[in-house]
Amino acid sequence: MSALKPHLSLSQIINMNVGFFGIQFSFGLQQANMSPIYQYLGADESKLPLLWLAGPVTGLLVQPIVGAMSDRTQSRWGRRTPYFLIGAILCSLGLLAMPYSPTLWFAAGLLWILDAANNVTMEPYRAYVSDRLNQDQHARGFLTQSAFTGLAQTLAYLTPSLLVWMGMNKDAVGDNHIPQATLTAFLIGALLSFTTVWWSVKKVPELPLTDEERQRIAAAPKGVGATLAEIVDAIKHMPPTMRKLWWMKLFQWYGMMCYWIYIVPALAKTMFATTDAQSAGFRDASLLNGQIGGFYNFVAFLAAFAMLPFVRRWGPKAVHATCLLAAALGMWMLPTIQDKALLFLPMIGIGLAWASIMGNPYVLLAGSIPPERAGVYMGIFNMFIVIPMLIQMVTLPLIYHSVLGGQPDNVIRLAGVLLACAAVAVLRVPTAASK
Repeated sequence: MSALKPHLSLSQIINMNVGFFGIQFSFGLQQANMSPIYQYLGADESKLPLLWLAGPVTGLLVQPIVGAMSDRTQSRWGRRTPYFLIGAILCSLGLLAMPYSPTLWFAAGLLWILDAANNVTMEPYRAYVSDRLNQDQHARGFLTQSAFTGLAQTLAYLTPSLLVWMGMNKDAVGDNHIPQATLTAFLIGALLSFTTVWWSVKKVPELPLTDEERQRIAAAPKGVGATLAEIVDAIKHMPPTMRKLWWMKLFQWYGMMCYWIYIVPALAKTMFATTDAQSAGFRDASLLNGQIGGFYNFVAFLAAFAMLPFVRRWGPKAVHATCLLAAALGMWMLPTIQDKALLFLPMIGIGLAWASIMGNPYVLLAGSIPPERAGVYMGIFNMFIVIPMLIQMVTLPLIYHSVLGGQPDNVIRLAGVLLACAAVAVLRVPTAASK
């Protein structure tokens, strides 16, 4: 592609990120509902992290490979587009089937398919944004993507509550004990997953490859072995900025997984005094999580646009560290709150962090990697997300009773400590200005 790409207007940048709305609506449904779904189907609370293994394992395997493949793809639809569309179709099918899961093993297996589909779509989409924009528009592009994450997950978290507010019975459940409001939310997600990606593909297609790019791709070795060799070579020659981002990502994603997996059990205990997944109080905790989760994602939607001038003035490192510290404080506060209205206060800090998590690390990354290898490096960067998730899912069950006392609210406190560590780690990341 040409060294200087066409400058995109704000409306074009918004259109190219509409597809991210559908992808993140799917992720929002999983974050808000998978732990309750597992417990409705009989899962043991201490084993919940193991049942979430699908996301990080499929991400670890799929995203670097798909990212490297997309760097080498030539088709009439572009380099990245075939992966968007295939992943979006499979994701829609997974969302359609999930709320009809008859057993725990069926839901866990289906999550593997759903997460694999999301991962096929995710990193080629991030590479597409990097491909399409000049470096001076990277911050706007990735923070707009972050805004769509916040908006999508706001609606994903709130949809069951909105359905109840519109008259659906919150206690109406299927034979598998999954509420009808949850089932309907997943059907809505299945519709959005494909249609939004299709919108972006039609409105802001990929740039055509130059002759030089076509020749480079044609000359590159083909096959699985060549793809794996490309990944290994990219890891060996990883830019210093990217290497340093690992430590921040380790603490950040370990902490966020602690929050997502245990927030509903924690709310059930602290707000409704129950640990029984079949009780009305537990269903109320799930709906409450949807409401506060929707709020923090709406904060993220607003903050993603609002933080752009701050990023330009102080840089993505300082802004990201500040947002992570705000979330750490919020998570320390959460288990002490008994008033529902006060729960929205710590969500402000978590929302600021979520907006920054989905934007600022990619601003740091995009400026440090060679453009012709954007796909493989975006895929490898996802390993910095999924490896901490895997570590969390394997280690937390080992310490849940012995260290954390078998209390889900203590897991939320641990998440706050880890996000504070992430804030310190990001300040140590070298950038072009600090080298």
